[in-house]
Amino acid sequence: MTSLFILLQAVANISMGYLGAAIGAGLATIGAGLGIGKIGQGAMEGMARQPEAGGDIRSTMIIAAALVEGVAFFAVVVCLLVVLK
Repeated sequence: MTSLFILLQAVANISMGYLGAAIGAGLATIGAGLGIGKIGQGAMEGMARQPEAGGDIRSTMIIAAALVEGVAFFAVVVCLLVVLK
């Protein structure tokens, strides 16, 4: 694994910080997508079990998804700041 990073650094002429920032931004995006998907899945199951609570569940789902997206956006901005520094 280490030899792969050394080879990548030699061939592409990029530093490990840039590579780490790119991988971090990708992982943050993937994690946010999975988290929002799980939130949506739970909300749909909850609404299927109790249709009368659909409005409350929907608003809670939107708030939770916005918080997850905010954390992911923060992580991507931090990774971009590493690249731009």
